[in-house]
Amino acid sequence: MRVTEGGVELEVPGEQTDGIEEAVFYNPRQELNRDLTIATLRAYREREARATSYLDAMTASGVRGVRAAADGWDVTCCDVDEQAVELARDNLERNDCEATVEHRNVNALMHDGPFDVIDLDPYGTPMPFADAAFANCRDLVCVTATDTAPLCGAHFNSGVRSYSAVPRNTDYHAEMGVRILISALARSAARFDVGVEPILTHATSHYVRTYLELEHKATSADAAIDELGHLYHCEDCLYREADPGLIADPLETCPHCDGNRMLTAGPVWLGPVQDSAFIAAVRDEIPYTFNTAPQARELCDTLAAELDEPTHYDQHKLCRNWGLPANAMDDFLADLRDAGYEASRAHYGGTTFKTDASVGEIRAATADSLE
Repeated sequence: MRVTEGGVELEVPGEQTDGIEEAVFYNPRQELNRDLTIATLRAYREREARATSYLDAMTASGVRGVRAAADGWDVTCCDVDEQAVELARDNLERNDCEATVEHRNVNALMHDGPFDVIDLDPYGTPMPFADAAFANCRDLVCVTATDTAPLCGAHFNSGVRSYSAVPRNTDYHAEMGVRILISALARSAARFDVGVEPILTHATSHYVRTYLELEHKATSADAAIDELGHLYHCEDCLYREADPGLIADPLETCPHCDGNRMLTAGPVWLGPVQDSAFIAAVRDEIPYTFNTAPQARELCDTLAAELDEPTHYDQHKLCRNWGLPANAMDDFLADLRDAGYEASRAHYGGTTFKTDASVGEIRAATADSLE
């Protein structure tokens, strides 16, 4: 079938399975991801003028590579699937775009020579490709992970195997996935004396997407490792605590409710996952001609305003835990700010928020409005 996306026309196979998530060559639910990718590439070109080459590491239908080539990047498309390679070539020709198309294992290709930007968008975990990417990328590594169940701890053993960390399935499971992923990527990069800085990250529609700016210095790798630590979480009252450092010191009882159902997760990334100024630049690069422009712009606004606290809360889950009715989110957040705490909405859901208040302080600050 033929589709149009971001100003390019693509020929893609019809749905191959019953579920959209299983489509090998073209997933329409990832259009927001791809629109934001193009906007990010545009903003990054202003940030780092030397960045010109872009590797679409798992090109499939070639949609990312075609869109990047149409936007002026020196593109290489790669896939191990011969049908995907032919499809990518056809779609490049259909749009009068030039790019190098490689039919080979992308890890071998990455070891052949460097790229300014490498985009890893595999089906499932990106970790088998991370080492080669960080060893051979100059400026920006873009990563999608669709295996959110392992990342957030729902498939615990798989998460441990894939990410060399302990994920826990908490009420902030999407952010658990974000921070487990960036932790694993930071550790992969550090092996090559490369430091990472997440400049845009979002968890949307059952995938995590992060853009990591690189600095090729051992001291930068050390600084990235210093952003790692552990999260301690109470399953009873939803108290959570961040503990910097690679050596965990788990809490046996909850400091808030004295419960003993404590979880330890990590190592996770505890540092910022956004660069607000860069996100504002990305937002400005989203034209209204993109099909997902309203959603993408709204997401950027939320991301830019989101606090850097390492976990978010869900107002409805807190209120249900307290046996209280929820009120309007704006009023709820206003109560927190009036009590002297920072508070912002979070992009993980309509009732999610971030604050520097503890769970006990949240209840105290909002109790009068809720009861």
